[in-house]
Amino acid sequence: MIVNQETIQHLADLSNFALTDEESQHLIGDINNIIDYISQLDSLDTNNIEPTYQVFEMSNIWREDEILPQDASPDELLQLSRDVQQHQIKVPQVL
Repeated sequence: MIVNQETIQHLADLSNFALTDEESQHLIGDINNIIDYISQLDSLDTNNIEPTYQVFEMSNIWREDEILPQDASPDELLQLSRDVQQHQIKVPQVL
């Protein structure tokens, strides 16, 4: 796979990035070097190699969900907030 100016421009458009021509040329070289380096893996003989799915001995620890009684009432928790409206914590607008 060869990365060219068209590929970089397409990726920049998808990512909503504005790139200068110099930045695009630099990225073309960097990405092609990365692809060349990774493609060296194609030459490895992995016929008798067992796949490794996980390198550490790990297992899930399952437990029952347990609902514990709370020491604070909803009103006490609302008093800890800076701004409360209609019995809810008001937070800054995100969008």
